Amino acid sequence: MRFIFKTDYEQDVVLLRHGGMRFWYGALAVAALAAPIFLPGYLLTPLIFILIYAIAGLGLMLLTGFTGLVSIGNAAFIAIGAYVEAWLSKKGVPFPVSITVAALSAALVGIAVGLPALRTKGIYLMIATFACAVVVEEVLTRAEGITGGNSGMTVGAISLFGFPVNTDARFYFLALAIAVAATLCILNLLRSPTGRAFIAIRDSEISAQSMGINLAYYKTAAFSISALLAGIAGALYAHKLRFISPEQFTFAFSIELLMMMVIGGLGSIKGVYFGAAFWIVVQQMILMFKDYLPAAISNQVGLQPIIFGVILIAFIIFEPKGINGRWIKVRSYLEQFPYYRKGSHRRQKTYVKSERMR
Repeated sequence: MRFIFKTDYEQDVVLLRHGGMRFWYGALAVAALAAPIFLPGYLLTPLIFILIYAIAGLGLMLLTGFTGLVSIGNAAFIAIGAYVEAWLSKKGVPFPVSITVAALSAALVGIAVGLPALRTKGIYLMIATFACAVVVEEVLTRAEGITGGNSGMTVGAISLFGFPVNTDARFYFLALAIAVAATLCILNLLRSPTGRAFIAIRDSEISAQSMGINLAYYKTAAFSISALLAGIAGALYAHKLRFISPEQFTFAFSIELLMMMVIGGLGSIKGVYFGAAFWIVVQQMILMFKDYLPAAISNQVGLQPIIFGVILIAFIIFEPKGINGRWIKVRSYLEQFPYYRKGSHRRQKTYVKSERMR
Protein backbone atom coordinates (compact mmCIF):
# COMPACT_ATOMS: atom_id res chain seq x y z
CA MET A 1 0.00 0.00 0.00
CA ARG A 2 1.37 3.41 -0.96
CA PHE A 3 0.64 6.53 1.03
CA ILE A 4 0.60 9.30 -1.61
CA PHE A 5 -0.30 12.94 -1.07
CA LYS A 6 -0.51 15.78 -3.57
CA THR A 7 1.26 19.08 -3.07
CA ASP A 8 0.41 22.41 -4.63
CA TYR A 9 2.64 21.47 -7.56
CA GLU A 10 0.81 18.16 -8.22
CA GLN A 11 3.90 16.15 -7.32
CA ASP A 12 3.51 12.75 -5.71
CA VAL A 13 4.91 12.57 -2.19
CA VAL A 14 5.40 8.95 -1.22
CA LEU A 15 5.85 8.39 2.50
CA LEU A 16 7.07 4.81 2.06
CA ARG A 17 9.59 5.24 -0.74
CA HIS A 18 10.77 1.67 -1.27
CA GLY A 19 10.13 -1.92 -0.29
CA GLY A 20 12.53 -1.84 2.64
CA MET A 21 10.66 1.00 4.30
CA ARG A 22 7.34 -0.72 3.71
CA PHE A 23 8.67 -3.91 5.27
CA TRP A 24 10.18 -2.33 8.38
CA TYR A 25 7.32 0.07 9.01
CA GLY A 26 4.90 -2.81 8.50
CA ALA A 27 6.84 -4.89 11.01
CA LEU A 28 6.79 -1.96 13.43
CA ALA A 29 3.03 -1.63 13.03
CA VAL A 30 2.52 -5.35 13.69
CA ALA A 31 4.75 -5.18 16.79
CA ALA A 32 2.92 -2.11 18.09
CA LEU A 33 -0.49 -3.73 17.61
CA ALA A 34 0.63 -7.04 19.15
CA ALA A 35 2.37 -5.47 22.17
CA PRO A 36 -0.63 -5.76 24.55
CA ILE A 37 -0.98 -9.45 23.68
CA PHE A 38 2.59 -10.53 24.39
CA LEU A 39 3.74 -7.99 26.98
CA PRO A 40 2.70 -8.14 30.63
CA GLY A 41 0.60 -5.28 31.99
CA TYR A 42 3.42 -3.61 33.89
CA LEU A 43 5.38 -3.12 30.64
CA LEU A 44 2.45 -1.44 28.89
CA THR A 45 2.58 1.56 31.21
CA PRO A 46 6.06 2.66 30.00
CA LEU A 47 4.88 2.25 26.39
CA ILE A 48 1.87 4.45 27.10
CA PHE A 49 4.05 7.17 28.57
CA ILE A 50 6.39 6.95 25.56
CA LEU A 51 3.40 7.63 23.30
CA ILE A 52 2.16 10.50 25.49
CA TYR A 53 5.60 12.11 25.61
CA ALA A 54 5.95 11.58 21.86
CA ILE A 55 2.69 13.47 21.20
CA ALA A 56 3.93 16.40 23.29
CA GLY A 57 7.36 16.04 21.70
CA LEU A 58 5.95 16.32 18.19
CA GLY A 59 4.69 19.81 19.03
CA LEU A 60 7.96 20.83 20.66
CA MET A 61 9.95 19.40 17.74
CA LEU A 62 7.85 21.41 15.29
CA LEU A 63 8.46 24.56 17.33
CA THR A 64 12.13 24.09 18.20
CA GLY A 65 13.51 21.58 15.72
CA PHE A 66 11.78 22.83 12.56
CA THR A 67 10.97 26.49 13.31
CA GLY A 68 13.98 27.30 15.47
CA LEU A 69 11.98 28.79 18.37
CA VAL A 70 13.34 27.39 21.62
CA SER A 71 10.64 26.93 24.27
CA ILE A 72 11.17 25.91 27.88
CA GLY A 73 7.56 26.36 28.87
CA ASN A 74 5.70 23.54 27.13
CA ALA A 75 4.85 21.98 30.49
CA ALA A 76 2.39 24.87 30.90
CA PHE A 77 0.49 23.79 27.77
CA ILE A 78 0.43 20.18 28.98
CA ALA A 79 -0.91 21.39 32.33
CA ILE A 80 -3.67 23.40 30.66
CA GLY A 81 -4.75 20.40 28.61
CA ALA A 82 -4.67 18.15 31.68
CA TYR A 83 -6.71 20.47 33.91
CA VAL A 84 -9.29 21.35 31.25
CA GLU A 85 -9.74 17.66 30.51
CA ALA A 86 -10.04 16.83 34.23
CA TRP A 87 -12.60 19.58 34.81
CA LEU A 88 -14.72 18.69 31.76
CA SER A 89 -14.64 14.97 32.48
CA LYS A 90 -15.99 15.68 35.97
CA LYS A 91 -18.88 17.56 34.33
CA GLY A 92 -19.69 14.49 32.24
CA VAL A 93 -18.55 15.92 28.90
CA PRO A 94 -17.85 13.14 26.32
CA PHE A 95 -14.15 12.43 25.82
CA PRO A 96 -13.99 13.42 22.11
CA VAL A 97 -15.46 16.82 23.02
CA SER A 98 -13.40 17.31 26.17
CA ILE A 99 -10.05 16.47 24.58
CA THR A 100 -10.86 18.80 21.68
CA VAL A 101 -11.68 21.65 24.07
CA ALA A 102 -8.53 20.88 26.09
CA ALA A 103 -6.37 21.01 22.95
CA LEU A 104 -7.97 24.24 21.72
CA SER A 105 -7.59 25.85 25.16
CA ALA A 106 -3.89 25.06 25.15
CA ALA A 107 -3.62 26.36 21.57
CA LEU A 108 -5.23 29.68 22.57
CA VAL A 109 -2.70 30.08 25.38
CA GLY A 110 0.03 29.19 22.87
CA ILE A 111 -1.15 32.04 20.64
CA ALA A 112 -1.17 34.38 23.64
CA VAL A 113 2.42 33.39 24.40
CA GLY A 114 3.50 33.54 20.76
CA LEU A 115 2.25 37.09 20.11
CA PRO A 116 4.44 38.93 22.64
CA ALA A 117 7.34 36.62 21.79
CA LEU A 118 7.37 37.66 18.12
CA ARG A 119 9.96 40.37 18.65
CA THR A 120 12.23 38.21 20.79
CA LYS A 121 14.63 35.45 19.90
CA GLY A 122 17.30 33.31 21.50
CA ILE A 123 17.61 33.53 25.25
CA TYR A 124 14.97 36.27 25.45
CA LEU A 125 12.41 33.96 23.87
CA MET A 126 13.38 31.26 26.34
CA ILE A 127 12.82 33.68 29.21
CA ALA A 128 9.38 34.59 27.82
CA THR A 129 8.32 30.94 27.61
CA PHE A 130 9.77 30.32 31.08
CA ALA A 131 7.66 33.18 32.40
CA CYS A 132 4.58 31.55 30.86
CA ALA A 133 5.34 28.28 32.65
CA VAL A 134 5.77 30.09 35.98
CA VAL A 135 2.53 32.07 35.55
CA VAL A 136 0.48 28.99 34.63
CA GLU A 137 1.89 26.99 37.53
CA GLU A 138 1.10 29.82 39.95
CA VAL A 139 -2.45 30.21 38.60
CA LEU A 140 -3.08 26.49 38.97
CA THR A 141 -1.82 26.63 42.55
CA ARG A 142 -3.87 29.68 43.57
CA ALA A 143 -7.15 28.81 41.83
CA GLU A 144 -8.09 26.26 44.48
CA GLY A 145 -11.80 26.48 43.74
CA ILE A 146 -11.26 25.24 40.17
CA THR A 147 -8.04 23.23 40.21
CA GLY A 148 -7.90 22.09 43.82
CA GLY A 149 -4.63 23.94 44.35
CA ASN A 150 -1.80 21.89 45.82
CA SER A 151 -4.33 19.24 46.85
CA GLY A 152 -4.76 18.37 43.18
CA MET A 153 -7.64 16.83 41.26
CA THR A 154 -8.71 13.27 40.66
CA VAL A 155 -9.50 12.23 37.09
CA GLY A 156 -11.81 9.40 36.10
CA ALA A 157 -11.43 6.81 33.37
CA ILE A 158 -12.17 7.55 29.73
CA SER A 159 -15.48 6.54 28.24
CA LEU A 160 -15.30 6.58 24.45
CA PHE A 161 -18.75 6.40 22.83
CA GLY A 162 -20.00 4.40 25.80
CA PHE A 163 -16.99 2.05 25.71
CA PRO A 164 -14.92 2.28 28.93
CA VAL A 165 -11.17 2.67 28.43
CA ASN A 166 -10.39 1.25 31.86
CA THR A 167 -7.49 -1.11 31.16
CA ASP A 168 -3.89 -0.53 30.16
CA ALA A 169 -4.38 -2.35 26.86
CA ARG A 170 -7.35 -0.20 25.86
CA PHE A 171 -5.57 2.99 26.89
CA TYR A 172 -2.50 1.90 24.94
CA PHE A 173 -4.48 1.48 21.73
CA LEU A 174 -6.12 4.88 22.23
CA ALA A 175 -2.76 6.59 22.80
CA LEU A 176 -1.27 4.71 19.83
CA ALA A 177 -4.06 5.84 17.50
CA ILE A 178 -3.68 9.47 18.57
CA ALA A 179 0.12 9.32 18.28
CA VAL A 180 -0.04 7.85 14.76
CA ALA A 181 -2.60 10.44 13.67
CA ALA A 182 -0.52 13.28 15.13
CA THR A 183 2.64 11.98 13.44
CA LEU A 184 0.97 11.76 10.02
CA CYS A 185 -0.45 15.27 10.44
CA ILE A 186 2.97 16.71 11.30
CA LEU A 187 4.63 14.87 8.40
CA ASN A 188 2.09 16.25 5.96
CA LEU A 189 2.33 19.72 7.49
CA LEU A 190 6.10 19.74 7.01
CA ARG A 191 5.62 18.86 3.32
CA SER A 192 3.18 21.73 2.83
CA PRO A 193 4.04 25.39 2.13
CA THR A 194 3.46 26.09 5.83
CA GLY A 195 6.04 23.50 6.81
CA ARG A 196 8.54 24.85 4.32
CA ALA A 197 7.94 28.32 5.76
CA PHE A 198 8.73 26.99 9.26
CA ILE A 199 12.01 25.51 8.05
CA ALA A 200 12.89 28.71 6.18
CA ILE A 201 12.38 30.72 9.38
CA ARG A 202 14.62 28.32 11.25
CA ASP A 203 17.40 28.58 8.67
CA SER A 204 17.30 32.38 8.30
CA GLU A 205 14.60 34.79 9.36
CA ILE A 206 15.97 37.53 7.11
CA SER A 207 15.98 35.28 4.05
CA ALA A 208 12.51 33.99 4.86
CA GLN A 209 11.16 37.52 5.21
CA SER A 210 12.78 38.54 1.92
CA MET A 211 10.86 35.73 0.22
CA GLY A 212 7.57 37.11 1.48
CA ILE A 213 7.05 34.84 4.49
CA ASN A 214 4.99 36.52 7.21
CA LEU A 215 7.14 35.88 10.28
CA ALA A 216 4.48 36.95 12.78
CA TYR A 217 1.85 34.63 11.30
CA TYR A 218 4.03 31.55 11.01
CA LYS A 219 5.71 31.96 14.40
CA THR A 220 2.31 32.29 16.05
CA ALA A 221 1.06 29.26 14.10
CA ALA A 222 4.05 27.22 15.27
CA PHE A 223 3.35 28.15 18.89
CA SER A 224 -0.35 27.32 18.58
CA ILE A 225 0.21 23.92 16.91
CA SER A 226 2.87 23.03 19.47
CA ALA A 227 0.53 23.98 22.31
CA LEU A 228 -2.38 22.09 20.73
CA LEU A 229 -0.40 18.83 20.66
CA ALA A 230 0.81 19.47 24.19
CA GLY A 231 -2.81 19.92 25.26
CA ILE A 232 -3.75 16.55 23.74
CA ALA A 233 -0.82 14.93 25.55
CA GLY A 234 -1.88 16.62 28.78
CA ALA A 235 -5.42 15.23 28.50
CA LEU A 236 -4.09 11.69 28.05
CA TYR A 237 -1.55 12.26 30.83
CA ALA A 238 -4.31 13.26 33.26
CA HIS A 239 -6.42 10.18 32.51
CA LYS A 240 -3.42 7.88 32.76
CA LEU A 241 -2.28 9.15 36.16
CA ARG A 242 -5.85 9.62 37.45
CA PHE A 243 -4.52 12.45 39.63
CA ILE A 244 -2.92 15.79 38.74
CA SER A 245 -1.40 18.60 40.77
CA PRO A 246 0.70 21.69 39.93
CA GLU A 247 3.87 19.94 41.17
CA GLN A 248 3.71 17.64 38.15
CA PHE A 249 4.03 20.49 35.61
CA THR A 250 7.04 22.40 36.83
CA PHE A 251 9.88 24.04 34.93
CA ALA A 252 11.85 20.78 35.31
CA PHE A 253 9.21 18.98 33.22
CA SER A 254 9.72 21.48 30.39
CA ILE A 255 13.47 20.92 30.54
CA GLU A 256 12.93 17.16 30.41
CA LEU A 257 10.86 17.52 27.23
CA LEU A 258 13.56 19.66 25.63
CA MET A 259 16.23 17.15 26.64
CA MET A 260 14.23 14.36 24.98
CA MET A 261 14.25 16.30 21.72
CA VAL A 262 18.00 16.98 21.86
CA ILE A 263 18.86 13.40 22.76
CA GLY A 264 16.51 11.99 20.12
CA GLY A 265 17.78 14.36 17.43
CA LEU A 266 16.55 17.87 16.67
CA GLY A 267 14.85 18.31 13.32
CA SER A 268 13.69 14.70 13.07
CA ILE A 269 10.28 13.11 13.61
CA LYS A 270 11.95 9.79 14.39
CA GLY A 271 14.01 11.62 16.99
CA VAL A 272 10.82 12.39 18.92
CA TYR A 273 10.16 8.69 19.47
CA PHE A 274 13.84 7.87 20.01
CA GLY A 275 14.08 10.56 22.67
CA ALA A 276 10.87 9.58 24.46
CA ALA A 277 11.81 5.88 24.47
CA PHE A 278 15.34 6.64 25.66
CA TRP A 279 14.01 8.82 28.47
CA ILE A 280 11.57 6.21 29.76
CA VAL A 281 14.03 3.31 29.43
CA VAL A 282 16.81 5.13 31.28
CA GLN A 283 14.38 6.14 34.02
CA GLN A 284 13.40 2.51 34.51
CA MET A 285 17.04 1.39 34.48
CA ILE A 286 17.92 3.94 37.16
CA LEU A 287 15.11 2.63 39.35
CA MET A 288 16.20 -0.98 38.76
CA PHE A 289 19.90 -0.49 39.50
CA LYS A 290 19.53 2.12 42.23
CA ASP A 291 19.32 -0.57 44.92
CA TYR A 292 22.66 -2.00 43.81
CA LEU A 293 24.52 1.28 44.20
CA PRO A 294 26.30 2.27 47.42
CA ALA A 295 24.02 3.98 49.92
CA ALA A 296 26.08 7.18 49.74
CA ILE A 297 25.21 7.45 46.02
CA SER A 298 21.71 5.97 45.82
CA ASN A 299 20.40 8.18 48.64
CA GLN A 300 21.64 11.38 47.03
CA VAL A 301 18.90 13.87 46.18
CA GLY A 302 18.78 14.62 42.46
CA LEU A 303 20.58 11.46 41.30
CA GLN A 304 18.35 11.11 38.23
CA PRO A 305 18.79 14.73 36.99
CA ILE A 306 22.56 14.37 37.42
CA ILE A 307 22.63 11.21 35.31
CA PHE A 308 20.50 12.77 32.59
CA GLY A 309 22.62 15.91 32.64
CA VAL A 310 25.76 13.85 32.06
CA ILE A 311 24.03 11.95 29.24
CA LEU A 312 22.92 15.20 27.60
CA ILE A 313 26.44 16.65 27.75
CA ALA A 314 27.82 13.44 26.24
CA PHE A 315 25.34 13.64 23.35
CA ILE A 316 26.12 17.31 22.70
CA ILE A 317 29.86 16.57 22.57
CA PHE A 318 29.98 13.21 20.79
CA GLU A 319 26.70 13.00 18.85
CA PRO A 320 25.06 16.44 18.46
CA LYS A 321 22.49 15.01 16.02
CA GLY A 322 21.20 12.67 18.72
CA ILE A 323 20.11 9.07 18.47
CA ASN A 324 18.60 9.67 15.04
CA GLY A 325 21.94 10.97 13.78
CA ARG A 326 23.68 7.86 15.05
CA TRP A 327 21.01 5.67 13.41
CA ILE A 328 21.57 7.44 10.07
CA LYS A 329 25.30 6.68 10.31
CA VAL A 330 24.67 3.02 11.14
CA ARG A 331 22.19 2.72 8.28
CA SER A 332 24.63 4.34 5.85
CA TYR A 333 27.37 1.98 6.99
CA LEU A 334 25.15 -1.04 6.34
CA GLU A 335 24.09 0.32 2.93
CA GLN A 336 27.67 1.04 1.83
CA PHE A 337 29.32 -2.03 3.30
CA PRO A 338 31.95 -3.16 2.36
CA TYR A 339 32.77 0.13 0.60
CA TYR A 340 32.26 2.32 3.65
CA ARG A 341 35.26 4.48 4.53
CA LYS A 342 36.02 5.97 7.89
CA GLY A 343 35.24 9.67 7.99
CA SER A 344 32.43 9.52 5.44
CA HIS A 345 30.12 11.28 7.89
CA ARG A 346 32.65 13.58 9.49
CA ARG A 347 31.07 16.91 10.26
CA GLN A 348 32.28 19.69 7.98
CA LYS A 349 32.00 23.37 8.80
CA THR A 350 30.49 25.30 5.93
CA TYR A 351 30.13 29.01 5.37
CA VAL A 352 27.88 31.14 3.27
CA LYS A 353 29.53 33.37 0.70
CA SER A 354 29.12 36.55 2.75
CA GLU A 355 30.96 34.92 5.69
CA ARG A 356 33.83 33.76 3.51
CA MET A 357 34.32 37.31 2.24
CA ARG A 358 34.91 38.69 5.74
